[in-house]
Amino acid sequence: MSQLTNQIAVVTGGGRGIGRAIALKFAQEGADVAVISRTQENSEKVAAEIRALGRQSWAHAVDVAEAAAVDAAAEKILAECGKADILVNNAGVTRDGLLMRMAEADWDTVLNTNLKGAFLVTKAFSRAMIKARSGRIINISSVIGLIGNAGQCNYAASKAGLIGFTQSCARELASRGITVNAIAPGFIETDMTAALNEIMRAEILKKIPLGRLGQGEDIAAAALYLASASGRYVTGQVLTVDGGMVM
Repeated sequence: MSQLTNQIAVVTGGGRGIGRAIALKFAQEGADVAVISRTQENSEKVAAEIRALGRQSWAHAVDVAEAAAVDAAAEKILAECGKADILVNNAGVTRDGLLMRMAEADWDTVLNTNLKGAFLVTKAFSRAMIKARSGRIINISSVIGLIGNAGQCNYAASKAGLIGFTQSCARELASRGITVNAIAPGFIETDMTAALNEIMRAEILKKIPLGRLGQGEDIAAAALYLASASGRYVTGQVLTVDGGMVM
C-alpha cells in the first residue's frame, strides 16, 4: 500500500522547484494534493501533472503574505477536500543584498512571505487538524537559517525564525496528535541555483562534503518520511538535507 493513501496534502510554493517535487512525491504515494502558488499558471501546471498520476489535485493562486487571501483559500480547500492531513509550508522568496544596502521593502517582502506566510497558512489549516486530532505540518527552512550567509540577512532571519516557529508549534499542537517539523535544505538544483555562475557554483561545491548539489527529490523524500506513518514519533525537529554542508 502507498504511504499516503487517502491523505489530503496542501503544499505552498508548489508550482515549481522543491514544492513541485514534494507535491509529486506525495501524489505518487497516494495523496491528493492542493497546490498553492503565487500564479494560477504554475499551480495548474503541477496540478495537471498530479492528475496524470491518477490523483486528484486542486490549483490555487495565493499570496501567502496576505491574510485574507490565505483564509479564503483555506476555506475553499477544506470545502473541496473535506480535510487537510498534511501541510507543507514551502513558499519562499529571496531579495538578496548586503545589509547596508538592503531596502526596507526587500526585508519586508522576504519576512512576510517566508515567515509570516507560514504563520498565516499554519493558523488557517491547523484548526481542522486540531478538530481531527491528527496532522503533519512540515516547514521548509534552509541551512542559511542555521549558519547565515553574507548578502542574505533577510532570508537567513526568515528561515531561522521558521525553525523557532516550528518548535513552538510542535509544543502547542503535540497534545492534539499533530507533528510539526522543519527541513533545512542545502543547495538544491532549482531555478534559484540555476542562476549561479560557474565560479559561484565551484565555491559552493567546495563546502559540500558530498561534492554535488542536491535534487528536489532529496527534499521530497525527507518530507515523505515526516508526513508518513514512519515519522509519527518525530516532532519539533530540523532535518538537515545538505550533503554534509553544515555538519
